[in-house]
Amino acid sequence: MSDVHGNLSAMQAFLSLEIKADACILLGDLIDYGMHSNEIIEIVSEFVYPVICNIRGNHELAIMKNDYTRFSSERGRACAQYTASILSSAARKYIDENMIDNCIYEFKIGKMLCLAVHGSLADAAWGSIKAEYDLSAYKKYDYVFSGHSHMPHFFEKYYKTDNCEYRNRKKTIFINPGSLGQPRNHNPMAQFALLDTETEQIVFEKILYDVEKEQRDYTGEVDEFYKTRLRSGV
Repeated sequence: MSDVHGNLSAMQAFLSLEIKADACILLGDLIDYGMHSNEIIEIVSEFVYPVICNIRGNHELAIMKNDYTRFSSERGRACAQYTASILSSAARKYIDENMIDNCIYEFKIGKMLCLAVHGSLADAAWGSIKAEYDLSAYKKYDYVFSGHSHMPHFFEKYYKTDNCEYRNRKKTIFINPGSLGQPRNHNPMAQFALLDTETEQIVFEKILYDVEKEQRDYTGEVDEFYKTRLRSGV
């Protein structure tokens, strides 16, 4: 799951599914853009699934460091500063103590070496991973989970290696689950992904939630853009 962005209605729709999962990987940006950053942090702090990876995104990084220089627009800076002003002490404590502050984490699932990064190895907070990029730096991993782009992807890369059993090729699987709370793939539904590590099956879930209710919760302190984009998923 990635990029919830303070969208409580989307999170509630996700929780209502009662998915059977062994664990959850959180890829950052739980907060900002939406009006419910504190509520999202409260939910995640008592999450129904074991969290095996919980990294900050660029929004947690910027707000906790009080550095808004890398946002690409004035409305983005203003929105993050507003979120910083209403973020509760409990939410700040959770981010400080439970979210990996450099936006990147290496871990294992069984024998599989995994990388979780909000952005990319080149820029863990603000970068992105795309199939057409040079991805040679990811060769050692079996799975690479990323977020930030708000656009889901699944693809495999095969690297040359000295392993006759596998015809001298090494596979890395790249997964971006999309955004639960601020999708940008022209689909306004809440989006996340389910992975079966035994079969390598990946399912990209898209679920309806009450977009209009979430829009009504906006109170005018942030640019109207963040409210209206929920309707079309852009």
